[in-house]
Amino acid sequence: MPIATGSDASTDTRLNPLADALADLITESWSRLPDLEPLPIDPELEAISGSLDGDDLFIRNSLRRARGYRKMHLETARLGAGLQILHCVFFPDPRHDLPLFGADVVASRAGVSAAIADLSPVAAELPAALSSALRQRPEPPYSQPRELPAWGDIFSPFVRFVRPVGPEEEGWFLDDVRLFLDLIADAVASSRPQASDDPATVHRYEMQLSYCLQQKRNDKTRRALEKAFNPSWADRYIETLLFDDPPRPA
Repeated sequence: MPIATGSDASTDTRLNPLADALADLITESWSRLPDLEPLPIDPELEAISGSLDGDDLFIRNSLRRARGYRKMHLETARLGAGLQILHCVFFPDPRHDLPLFGADVVASRAGVSAAIADLSPVAAELPAALSSALRQRPEPPYSQPRELPAWGDIFSPFVRFVRPVGPEEEGWFLDDVRLFLDLIADAVASSRPQASDDPATVHRYEMQLSYCLQQKRNDKTRRALEKAFNPSWADRYIETLLFDDPPRPA
């Protein structure tokens, strides 16, 4: 498959309305975090375009970091006029008692087939203040909740995984994500780092490492990348960008 990268890649990033709205919500949330700055990214992985089975393929990646979060990754992708994907993960600095935020939307011409968002714990459980706030949130009556995959024990009890039907349910999902991002901003504002060798820091590092290893078990992602590119490229993309192992606190 021919691949263009960097400045040679297409700039058409229009997505399904829910994915577009979610991308705007996420990037707006970045601006509220202290010490926000771009995170270096391999130019060959920042923007990628080509063709697959006769359809144009485009992938764009953005990376940021901020106080309390070592890496915040937003990926958008589209294949022709069909498959569209938004993928986002905020990876916390293990020295901070902060959750891992993740969100994904998968859409096609038929609409959104899956939308998931969560504040995942990277300790024994979520911080008490976050759990309390999440228990108090209303539970929208989504008509088509979805079942978590076999490796889904990395998610919190508050994970939202649904097939939103229509604008009203898509609005509910955006409201869920907005609450997650507001809670992150509040938590970051009051978070203070612990020592690199503190047992709590070490435990959070090990839990985040486990999260990344579990996500790498998602064979659907790997198979799609292998088909679009090749196995070695797929390994590089997953291991160095999507779910690279967290550096050991130092």
